[in-house]
Amino acid sequence: MDTPFIMVAPNGARRGKADHPALPVSIEETVAAAAACHAEGAAALHLHVRDAAGRHALDPGLYAEALAEMARVLPEMRVQITTESAGMFEVADQLACLEALRPGWASVSVREMARAPELAERLYGLCADEGIEIQHILYDTADAALLRDWQARGTVRPGQESVIFVLGRYEDGPASTPQGIAPFLEALPAVGDWMICAFGAAEHACLAEAARLGGALRVGFENALVDAEGVPHADNGASVRRLLQTIEGDK
Repeated sequence: MDTPFIMVAPNGARRGKADHPALPVSIEETVAAAAACHAEGAAALHLHVRDAAGRHALDPGLYAEALAEMARVLPEMRVQITTESAGMFEVADQLACLEALRPGWASVSVREMARAPELAERLYGLCADEGIEIQHILYDTADAALLRDWQARGTVRPGQESVIFVLGRYEDGPASTPQGIAPFLEALPAVGDWMICAFGAAEHACLAEAARLGGALRVGFENALVDAEGVPHADNGASVRRLLQTIEGDK
């Protein structure tokens, strides 16, 4: 098994210092966490930014500041911004963020885009025209079916095939298991560029199985704060290091 492509998601939209003192909130903290994870083997950053109150934001100015700092400190690490609504933003806000920022890479939930199909058409067209790489967030096989339908209709443009499968949810949702990968692959049998993330203590077990199957991996405090025994990771870098040790042990 070759070493897989690893993206780190160090904070997400919902967690804060009360959940883990090493969870980064500010741009400075996020860039420092990215650098520590890159040193451990992560190749990319899944970027969330927060407003002055620490809340999830889709602010092009904050994103531009974070991207500039990443380019200054760690130009060799790829950066993907999120357009996640987190129950706070509408499709118009997500589209406006991409229109203003024009990033190189963004994650987009087809489930969220379906709230305003006419704006989804504009968003996917913008990304195709501007060369913005899209990674589709799929929470279940119904999302996979929606993606296939939109690809067939031309709403999702050719070349916009990259996906991330989400296993489990936050603490009050279903648990992640490695067996959760198979239904996604069955729903998208021709998928080539795929990644997974997994919530909770089984995160690394799920990611190791994805690595065995040839997928890319997203790891970090957005999805899991603890190891398989429920012991908190010291920080995001420690989680990346532990994941790679798990994968190496599976070879």
